[in-house]
Amino acid sequence: MAAIDKLIALIEQYRNLGIDSQIDYEKFYLYSIITHSTAIEGSTVTEIENQLLFDEGISAKGRTIVEQLMNLDLKKAYEESIRLAKTHSEITIEVLKGLSHLVMQNTGSIYKSPLGEFSSADGDFRLVNVTAGVGGKSYMNFQKVPARLREFCDWLNAQRDREMSTAERYNLSFEAHYRLVTIHPWVDGNGRMARLLMNHIQFEFGLVPAKVLKEDKGDYINALIAARENEDITYFLEFMAGEMVKTLSSDIDAFLNSTGESGEKKQKSREKILLLLKDHPQYSAKKLADAIGITEKGVEKQLAKLKAEGLLKRIGPDKGGEWIVL
Repeated sequence: MAAIDKLIALIEQYRNLGIDSQIDYEKFYLYSIITHSTAIEGSTVTEIENQLLFDEGISAKGRTIVEQLMNLDLKKAYEESIRLAKTHSEITIEVLKGLSHLVMQNTGSIYKSPLGEFSSADGDFRLVNVTAGVGGKSYMNFQKVPARLREFCDWLNAQRDREMSTAERYNLSFEAHYRLVTIHPWVDGNGRMARLLMNHIQFEFGLVPAKVLKEDKGDYINALIAARENEDITYFLEFMAGEMVKTLSSDIDAFLNSTGESGEKKQKSREKILLLLKDHPQYSAKKLADAIGITEKGVEKQLAKLKAEGLLKRIGPDKGGEWIVL
């Protein structure tokens, strides 16, 4: 099974379990995205430290001011991105420059070039040529950036308007990430902006947002390099889908562990629920939980999953109805 197909199957399970409807899910998942994105750029601030920094203004001990400002800036950029995504606003050069300004607001610098000064803190495009690391290939000439970015925005807006499946929407977000980082419009912050734009598209379509784990930084960079050198974006699309499979699988396992529903116990609970409902189709989630010995929430998640898999059907209202084992 291709990575994108595995991803779509996991998304369905993720939704059926209701993980993304938990209290504070959106906030803490966003904090995780921000933490991993800045960690790829060298930040050592942890998710817990960011939670305290964002919610209570408590600085992390042993972390530099620059690291903490990097995270605070990216949080502001994501908040603006989410606001724009909800309005389905067009993605324009001005929008991208504005988001870049927020990303680099407190950690950007002023640069001097033969063509004049430009500021990464203001979201200005680079007026110099740059390479992909020591000995790496050069990105496109800076003079081509404005026109290429305009073409990119036109392409992206046209794609956003067409009918797409969930898999196509994810691939669009991954491709937008790759295209933006390949254009490399800014002297700094390109990686954070590319990941933010990827998430922006996912927010707009109501998708579970992707995150690149800091421990996978090497594989992530290699996937970008392979796609660029081979002129084949498949390398990057496969990596991103696989990365999401990895993170969602971990989130699902953690959720099932938290509800007492993992491994062999999970399978036994499913079997017990089906057996009990064959003999007692009117049983509520509470009665099932009492009979099996797990939490009511755990039972509700199993019922939702069994329904989604076509093993259970509900007839009638919540009160007075009954279950049919298919």
